[in-house]
Amino acid sequence: MRKQDKRSAEIYSISKALFAPTRLEITLNNFVNTLSLVLRMRRGGLEIPASEGEKKITAATRNSGSPSAADYTVPKAAIDQIMTAGRLVVPDVCNSELFKDQIKWHGIGPTAFIAAAVEVDHETGGMLWFERAKESGYDYEEDVHFLSVAAALAGRAIRLHRTISGRGRTFAEEQEEQQNSRDEQSQSSARQRLLKNDGIIGESTALMAAVDTAKVMAETNSIVLLRGETGTGKECFAKLIHQHSTRQKKPFIKFNCPALSESLLESELFGHEKGAFTGAIAQRVGRFESANGGTLLLDEIGEIPPAFQAKLLRVIQEGEFERVGGTKTLKVDVRLIFATNKDLEMAVQNGEFREDLYYRISGVPLILPPLRHRDGDIPLLARAFLQRFNEENGRDLHFAPSALDHLSKCKFPGNVRELENCVRRTATLARSKTITSSDFACQTDQCFSSRLWKGVHCSHGHIEIDAPAGTTPLLGAPANDVPPKEPGSAGVASNLIERDRLISALEEAGWNQAKAARILKKTPRQVGYALRRHGVDVRKL
Repeated sequence: MRKQDKRSAEIYSISKALFAPTRLEITLNNFVNTLSLVLRMRRGGLEIPASEGEKKITAATRNSGSPSAADYTVPKAAIDQIMTAGRLVVPDVCNSELFKDQIKWHGIGPTAFIAAAVEVDHETGGMLWFERAKESGYDYEEDVHFLSVAAALAGRAIRLHRTISGRGRTFAEEQEEQQNSRDEQSQSSARQRLLKNDGIIGESTALMAAVDTAKVMAETNSIVLLRGETGTGKECFAKLIHQHSTRQKKPFIKFNCPALSESLLESELFGHEKGAFTGAIAQRVGRFESANGGTLLLDEIGEIPPAFQAKLLRVIQEGEFERVGGTKTLKVDVRLIFATNKDLEMAVQNGEFREDLYYRISGVPLILPPLRHRDGDIPLLARAFLQRFNEENGRDLHFAPSALDHLSKCKFPGNVRELENCVRRTATLARSKTITSSDFACQTDQCFSSRLWKGVHCSHGHIEIDAPAGTTPLLGAPANDVPPKEPGSAGVASNLIERDRLISALEEAGWNQAKAARILKKTPRQVGYALRRHGVDVRKL
């Protein structure tokens, strides 16, 4: 080992002894013993005189078979010289005027003495000393230099212990708390870095459970159905599944399935040949071909017209199709992910969605949690959106604690998308660098989202949302338990109509829930959910 490396290892060993999570007296005794081994000294000690409000500190080596350093007193003349010069080297104490009156230092043979001053709280008042057998021609300069470094470290350690003690704590308690905090921050940062890289921000239990499930899904090629309210991040989860799958180096293609005609959907997904229809001036590759070998996300799958559903079912089952206007059968290898915020079960019952297609795509569902079920994620998301806004606009805005507290109390029916819009709108209109709770539009009744979602209300200790017609609230109850909406209605009016129909059916059935379910063409479980939702007390006849 090189000499420089050896010295570095020795400094590390004494630093480790100095900053161990033990009481100060134990720490310093371990320190002087470690130092005596490093410097191959016989005896040594550390002395810090008492100061205002502090006790005297002493530590000494404990060598078996020889007198302890605690039995030796450093002469006052030697101490004065140490305090003045900051160091002292005496090649032989038996022939030194400084030690002539110290009987205990005589009779032990030729002995060298080295010492360095210790500075605590910016005052030099202590010393660290060692003695060793005298060696002819030995250069003590290197030892006294090393001892000076050790003395400086000891002074810092003593000051740190005293500072922590002033808070009514021990050094061990402080270190344990700091380590726990570092571990927690490290784990949290690691989780957040991972999630941010996948386009997902948060660390709530509900979100982490969904992320873990998505990663398990990524290990196979099974079809996945992502379900959740609007704005819950279905596209982000689809990307996460793709990025953690064996197809990650292949294309990830996304396509929204809005209410397009059958011909337009067919052309978009399967492509078309030149001249297939008016305006088809060239051959076009569809989304399935573009995603070959990779992943294809079909969002808003509940909106595709019934006439096209049969063609989609064939592709899902056999992986083959023809371009519009073509006769050649094309075969592709695509991992399919579907997404919807629609109540597909109700759509099947109403004849709007093919039952066979429903069973084909819903084998591996993943329900994404709404923002109101993701405790603690709103501040993380809000800060991330504000940081993005700052980077895009060259601003330096930040949230006051009151602003984050206010955001955390909002239910955000539009979920992450609504939260981002809220942050951007508020940041755009902010008149100072600090955004406070009074800056939000809802404080002045200017939040149009709250007007749209007047169906948000509290019932039985949890939040429920009367989503617009054709959407699925997915509030933690199974999809089959979600009562149907009246077509084209939403909010309070829909609630009143549904409640009247429920009560009417119950009265017709003599308040027998099973009979009422048959009248309404629902399951008893759905009727029970509706009773709780509308606060209807069941009469016993």
